[in-house]
Amino acid sequence: MRVVIAEDAAMMREGLIRLLADRGHRVCAAVADGEALLTAVAEHGPDVAVVDIRMPPTHTDEGLRAAIDIRRDHPATGVLVFSQYIEPRYAARLLEGGAAKMGYLLKDRVADVAEFTDALVRVAAGGTALDPEVVGLLLRTGRRPGLGMLTLREREVLALMAEGRSNAGIAASLCISTGSVEKHVAGIFTKLDLPPSQGDNRRVLAVLHYLRS
Repeated sequence: MRVVIAEDAAMMREGLIRLLADRGHRVCAAVADGEALLTAVAEHGPDVAVVDIRMPPTHTDEGLRAAIDIRRDHPATGVLVFSQYIEPRYAARLLEGGAAKMGYLLKDRVADVAEFTDALVRVAAGGTALDPEVVGLLLRTGRRPGLGMLTLREREVLALMAEGRSNAGIAASLCISTGSVEKHVAGIFTKLDLPPSQGDNRRVLAVLHYLRS
């Protein structure tokens, strides 16, 4: 992969560069603020950008605003927000452009290097990678009708879908069969009135239905 990193903490930035280089990925640029991130993405056209939320000069939402601009102006570039902050409004705003090529991981909850790089590869390939804590908070703060129609198991399946899990991955996590997962997914689509369509990805639409606050 070709990666751009935006992280103002020098030690974290250098650590990410080394981690990705050791696994054969190319870090095109590593910057410390949102404006430099936008310049780097425009110049290099990376497969994915790793973005912290709070960066100079105000350390509030510079990274978020840059990430939203990237999703609007450079749709071929995936965005993985890598932050220590759980801010549902941030994820919801990022998801307004669709769940594809988007991730949100929490720095202190990434258990190992493989978990991080797997998520990065998934986002670059067009998938979604959301930390379970982020998903749970978004589901709890969601206000869209229809959530109450889902069973507890359907909510669990939907939460795992939002993390970017496949049906096989959901089955393994919940210790149920893949066939059972397929039935639950079909039930979710029915209750959310998401009929089959060649032009729409129903999994993404189902996730967005709840992740938008």
